Amino acid sequence: MPGALDTLVGVDSPLDQKLASALGGRTAQVLEKAFGMRTVGELLAHYPRRYARRGELTALSELRIDEPVTIVAEVRSVSERRMHNRRGSILEATISDGHGILTLTFFNQPFRKAELRPGVRGIFSGRIGAYRGTRQLAHPDYELFDPDEAAAMDADQARRWAETPVPLYPATATFPSWKIQKSIETLLDVLPELDDPLPVGVRSSRGLMGFRDALVKVHRPESDADWQRARDYLRFEEALALQLALLAQRAERRAVTGPPRVPGEVSRAFEAALPFQLTADQREVGDEIEAELAGGVPMNRLVQGEVGSGKTLVALRAMLAVAESGGQSAFLAPTEVLAAQHLRSIVAMLGPDLAARLRVTLLTGAMSTAERRKAMLAAASGGAAIVVGTHALLGDDVSFADLGLVVVDEQHRFGVEQREAIRLKGRAPHVLVLSATPIPRTVAMTVFGDLDVSTLRTLPAGRASIESHVVPLAEHPGWEARVWERLAEELAAGRQGFVVCPAIEVSTSGTSLGEDDAPAEADAEADAPPPSSVTEVLGRLRAHPSLAGRSVEPLHGRMPSDEKDRAMREFAAGRIDVLVATTVIEVGVDVPNASTMIVLDADRFGVAQLHQLRGRVGRGGVPGIALFVTRAEQATLARERVDAVAGTLDGFELAQADLELRREGDVLGGAQSGRRSTLKLLRVVEDAELIAEARDAAAGILEEDPALAEHATLREAVGRRFDAGERAFLGKA
Repeated sequence: MPGALDTLVGVDSPLDQKLASALGGRTAQVLEKAFGMRTVGELLAHYPRRYARRGELTALSELRIDEPVTIVAEVRSVSERRMHNRRGSILEATISDGHGILTLTFFNQPFRKAELRPGVRGIFSGRIGAYRGTRQLAHPDYELFDPDEAAAMDADQARRWAETPVPLYPATATFPSWKIQKSIETLLDVLPELDDPLPVGVRSSRGLMGFRDALVKVHRPESDADWQRARDYLRFEEALALQLALLAQRAERRAVTGPPRVPGEVSRAFEAALPFQLTADQREVGDEIEAELAGGVPMNRLVQGEVGSGKTLVALRAMLAVAESGGQSAFLAPTEVLAAQHLRSIVAMLGPDLAARLRVTLLTGAMSTAERRKAMLAAASGGAAIVVGTHALLGDDVSFADLGLVVVDEQHRFGVEQREAIRLKGRAPHVLVLSATPIPRTVAMTVFGDLDVSTLRTLPAGRASIESHVVPLAEHPGWEARVWERLAEELAAGRQGFVVCPAIEVSTSGTSLGEDDAPAEADAEADAPPPSSVTEVLGRLRAHPSLAGRSVEPLHGRMPSDEKDRAMREFAAGRIDVLVATTVIEVGVDVPNASTMIVLDADRFGVAQLHQLRGRVGRGGVPGIALFVTRAEQATLARERVDAVAGTLDGFELAQADLELRREGDVLGGAQSGRRSTLKLLRVVEDAELIAEARDAAAGILEEDPALAEHATLREAVGRRFDAGERAFLGKA
């Protein structure tokens, strides 16, 4: 349905009424400032995060300092006292769940004493603070349950009143949950009949209630069954809208085709000359890619495979097919070290004659002006069939004669806008992204159908296993000595090792000085010890008795390019025993004799980074060992990440664990951290099956009605759900 997402939503729909006219200007202004809401539909789509009951008491002992909360509790006592240093009084009320105590504090508001009587229950909202060791809410918002209302009921009515779910909403300090509820109640009281966006057949086949009933019962349930059935409808409606939007953008993108890219004699000769047999996975994935290249419709494929499973080889076969049709390929790598290594690896696989014929070219920001100009000319003229580079490939001054394929290595290191920038340098080029561990956003988009996925599960013969262990210094501080003894044992066996630090150096003020691409996922507290740094650890290891006589050298992103390249060459040649490095060695570094990976402050790294770092060892016939050293306490999110990586070698399993730990990120936006998500009720892990069913339903609807001309309400619902920025993002992602 090209262009369907650009259709204006129905201006006559009650959902598009401005909040200012429905609730008044003052309330509308606060809602817009706090939540970005402007219309009735946007407020009604602000669903409860959970449901409490009037008879329920909250576990106060579980509340954390500085956490905004909405709780159901009972008033135990009320007292008032004069302030010593200034005029006025302080009113204090204690609320309890029978186990914990929380204090409510009000300044110069004695009238509240008549409201907050011992025994009354209500909903209290505020931010948890502490005063003299006691947790408190200062000037909380609250709504008390009417005891007279309950007293006037018979036993059955009172029981139903106590058990009726009370919606609790995502809220702010300026607009607490109970105020949101009251605003929504006002809208529901006058909400007219609404056209249902779901086709009757889809709704009846799934046994779903109607749209208006779902909106009412998700906000005003009389029982748990009410809001559960309402969510069933709203989750599927959300999934269907997303799938329709994704399929629409996919159709628009695939409407612009390029020339067929078909492998020929060069590709067949290359494969015949390989000194090993392709694995079944490599052959199957290669055939999938070749079929898409030959069709001309732009490919958008993720090749997921464990470290060493042959992703680069699969990509090279695709690049050869493009080259044989006169096209070019851009191979985008995240670091200069990796770009240089990929260049050497590609040349080695092709052989000197074919590499020269294809004019495999390197382009990085560290090259001299003359070298850079020469590489750019080779790309622009079409002389270079394969251009390997870093972010330098994204520059406005870099162009290609016929860019037919974009390969993005370790795609989690590049943002959506960066991937889009390189894609726009060609006319409908194919896109192939490679990853050993998809970030949660990529897994989410895979579930939503935006990426085709190929998986390389079979490791080539001869790959050794990797043992992974967490070294928990919080519980066993003495184990650090054993880490260095274990490294020394591996060196004594003739092997090599990596020691990875989160920072390059730490200043005298304690500030860590890292690289631009250093991890930013640390959960460290403000008073935590500074992170391990390359400079400090380098000195410590060179002086360590167990490593006496060993060559221990640094490698990090601030070193000049020639020094970085020299360090890697020396390490690969076996003349350096231990590299003390940052994440510059996270991907692509291939030294078969390296057996040991020690990651210090492992809790400061993300799941994908830890998995990638581990993949630097065990790459030959030498068994690998990965030691994740951490001071993170048990049951913290940081520690759970480390434990998750140590628990499995499976990249997709880790990506799913990462999803569960930090959510899917903003599926329709640029954020990949999981802090914000466009999704309202859908959760990628829990709702994967429902999302797949919604995709089938969306495909069936579009097959019969590509422009949604016969589904006006559904078309408006899709348009209402996505703003212009999200529609643009769908086209890029």
